[in-house]
Amino acid sequence: MATSAGFFQPPRVALPMIDVCYGVGGVSGQPGCIRYSAVMKISKDGSEETVTNWALEKLLAINPVNKSFSYEIVDMKDAEKEATAITWSFVANPIEGWTEKGLTEFYGSALQRMAERMEAALSTQGA
Repeated sequence: MATSAGFFQPPRVALPMIDVCYGVGGVSGQPGCIRYSAVMKISKDGSEETVTNWALEKLLAINPVNKSFSYEIVDMKDAEKEATAITWSFVANPIEGWTEKGLTEFYGSALQRMAERMEAALSTQGA
């Protein structure tokens, strides 16, 4: 998927839930380019009306050797206000005095607190 066209038009098999995906800024495959992606859904009340959930995503880095890329969501609309999953990962060299388990638990608890604060902030905004 990490090809020059891959960011603007990912293979259907990579993101089968995306109904629409195209570039809106920059050159596909170049850091800084932005894509629009959207999912069409039937409304919760069961009517035939469709609702679009969309995101603008900015390419941060592309690695053709590993066939991977990193991007950030710069704007989004989730019409049904569903829960959004946040996936965090990190890479670290060994740190003197820390075990892998200890470091993972440290970051895990810090990220849990951050997620709780984000949830609280969103709930006070009526999101």
